[in-house]
Amino acid sequence: MSEKKKGSVVSVEYSSESTRDLLGRQSVRTTFKLTERSIDALSVLASQLGIKQKSLFDHLIDDDSALRLIAKESESYQTPPQRIAKTYVISRRTLQNLERVSSRYQAPRDALVELSIERILPLISEEKEKHEKRKELLHKVGRFAADGEELFAIAGETLDQDDPVYRKISQMIKAVRGCFEEIEDCVERGRKIEDF
Repeated sequence: MSEKKKGSVVSVEYSSESTRDLLGRQSVRTTFKLTERSIDALSVLASQLGIKQKSLFDHLIDDDSALRLIAKESESYQTPPQRIAKTYVISRRTLQNLERVSSRYQAPRDALVELSIERILPLISEEKEKHEKRKELLHKVGRFAADGEELFAIAGETLDQDDPVYRKISQMIKAVRGCFEEIEDCVERGRKIEDF
């Protein structure tokens, strides 16, 4: 990419390499036959991390060196009997990389995807442990919020509403309520991982 000044306007020219990079980011739909466990793993982890499945999928498959290692290991891969056709949106570059490695190592695309997803299972275990810790903390924050509400009620009985201490306690309780609700939402979003 190069810049040229025309008066006060800067004109940016893109090289063919930049154009290829942009085209590589273009989304495409493609279907794989995967086990229900792999489909669920991808969905659960993307949800838990708060990212799109496309981003996670691209991250897994776009890692060329890891994909080549998986392709070499795929010779011993036995196709699971129960597989489901699932369509994903991925980047064009990811699909091209997958097809290139599949062709070069004579490894089925579905096997490469399945084995790539297997690599994230330890992450799901870690996220499951974090989820349990978040649930414990949510319980403690709930008790803290309840104690704060009780304190606020006492302040309301003993101080006028225009008293500076009453106002500060009121602000504090609003902040604690807001934080508690956000933590509760976070834990609720993570409930999908409990059944994995």
